[in-house]
Amino acid sequence: MKIFTIGFTKTTAENFFSRLGRSGAKKVVDVRLSNVSQLAAFAKRDDLKYFLGELCHMGYEHNVKLAPTKDMLDAYKKEKGPWEDYERRFLDLMAQRKIEEIDRDALDGGCLLCSEDKPHHCHRKLVVEYLKQKWGDVDIVHL
Repeated sequence: MKIFTIGFTKTTAENFFSRLGRSGAKKVVDVRLSNVSQLAAFAKRDDLKYFLGELCHMGYEHNVKLAPTKDMLDAYKKEKGPWEDYERRFLDLMAQRKIEEIDRDALDGGCLLCSEDKPHHCHRKLVVEYLKQKWGDVDIVHL
C-alpha cells in the first residue's frame, strides 16, 4: 500500500499539479479542517477538485476525520504552542477516532493534502506514520 502526502503553500499551481500528476497518486484526500479559505488560492475545495480532474485526472475527497480540531490548530498556530504538545494531542485524537478502521482501499494510492509546504511539522505526516504503525505495510511518499 502506498500513501502520498503534499502541501500547497510556498509553491506555484504549476509546480503543485505537476508533482501530483507525475506521482502516480490516484486521488487527493484533503485532510484540512477547512477547505474553503480564501487564503488557499488554487487549493480551495471547488477549484482544487476541478483542477485535479482536468490537469491530473484524479479524484478528490475531503476527510475531516483525519484533521485536527480547531482548538488544536489554534493552540499550535495562533498561540505558538510547541509542536510536541500538538503532536501528542493529535496522536491521542487519532487513537480516539480509531482512524485505523478507515477503509484501507480508500487511502491506497491516495495523496493526503494539507497546507504546510513540508511534512516535518504537519499533521499529514502524523496521519501516515500512525497508519503505518497500525497497518504495517504502508509506503509513505512525501511529494
